[in-house]
Amino acid sequence: MSFLTEIFAVIGSFALSTISLLGYAGIFFLMMLESMVVPVPSEFVMPFAGFLVAQGSFNFIFVIIASTLGSITGSLIFYYIGKTGGHRLVEKYGKYVLVDTEDIKKTEEWFNKRGELTVFIARLVPVVRHLISLIAGIGKMNVKKFTVYTILGATIWNAILTYLGFLLGQHWDEVSQYLEGLDIVIIILIIIGCLYFVYRHLARAKKNKAK
Repeated sequence: MSFLTEIFAVIGSFALSTISLLGYAGIFFLMMLESMVVPVPSEFVMPFAGFLVAQGSFNFIFVIIASTLGSITGSLIFYYIGKTGGHRLVEKYGKYVLVDTEDIKKTEEWFNKRGELTVFIARLVPVVRHLISLIAGIGKMNVKKFTVYTILGATIWNAILTYLGFLLGQHWDEVSQYLEGLDIVIIILIIIGCLYFVYRHLARAKKNKAK
């Protein structure tokens, strides 16, 4: 068993224990954490909830309501962290990660033009959805639009995973096993994107210095 697999196993065990102990409140709590970059993947939470729906322990609609409320609560908390503190963090520590005020300006322009679609799609993508709320806050996206598109994306994602868990029954964990590989692929792509960002930043700094 790899180190990464062991981590997923521990997280999965925590998620299952929380749902078993707290019921719908546990789903709300876990999905709130998931939307705040806490490593509690919905791939563990929602399929198990779907399995419990199939067993008659949970109601499908209540599961979706609890999970979506958790998602939007965590997302709004992280959104406001980005909106109120993002600029100060960049000004103080941005130079250590090659981020400056120009990058913030570009982020704001992006979310002014394409914020709705970006948030909606990001909510459907593993790993990325953990980060999008903070980025949207830093980009000062309109909070009403952020809320609407977060709810839409989160509801669809939560419903899909819950339904898959319902269909698979005792084999609900196959969903998380499949998406583990997808998570790893996306993490690799994010790392590649970060390396490209560093390259572009250094090239821009070199060009500005040459002027």
